[in-house]
Amino acid sequence: MPTELPFDLTPELAPLSWLIGAWEGQGRLGSGDDGTEIFYQRVDFTDHRLPFIEYRAESWLSEADGTLLRPLTVENGFWSLDRDRRDGDVGPGMSPGDVVPVLRSADDVEAFRREDGSFPITAQISHPGSLTELYYGVIKGPQLQLKTDSVLRGSAAGPYEGGSRIMGLVNGQLFWRWDATHHAGAGEEPHASAILDRMPDPTQGRLAPGAPRTSN
Repeated sequence: MPTELPFDLTPELAPLSWLIGAWEGQGRLGSGDDGTEIFYQRVDFTDHRLPFIEYRAESWLSEADGTLLRPLTVENGFWSLDRDRRDGDVGPGMSPGDVVPVLRSADDVEAFRREDGSFPITAQISHPGSLTELYYGVIKGPQLQLKTDSVLRGSAAGPYEGGSRIMGLVNGQLFWRWDATHHAGAGEEPHASAILDRMPDPTQGRLAPGAPRTSN
């Protein structure tokens, strides 16, 4: 079906628009079997009126009842339609782009739709400990798949070769899974997964900005 442009949204973000907002819920590390550690997570996808959405995920180790124990990690990054750079794009750095978006209409965005109905996307995700991933993948309706193309590791980074992520909406909840390869030559293993609920307002939620972090 043709791409629909939500009101006041940069046109090329239309395929990603269902992600925008705040999400919170619980997940498990590893395969999700009994005995693996539980975490509580807040994920924010933020539209800055630019041709990307900002991604931020804050995670805490928690009890099964949701009691927060201690901070686990934070991820930050940017997700967008995968396309070649054009003259009107912002950057590098703070070099300004055109006031009018490079892709200006639904027809411009439709040109990137593949035969199977999906759109190509890319994501950059940075982690504490001098680790940054570059992903490429596809998004089709309320489902997406990403796989690492490259990993940048500094001296503080632990062993990590790459991974794959999937996300999708099921009955209004955001389901996600991350499989990872930690050593060269090894296969991917379940790393983490979660089910998150959409927050009615970005200021709401246990891990919303300014919310108290309680722990026992």
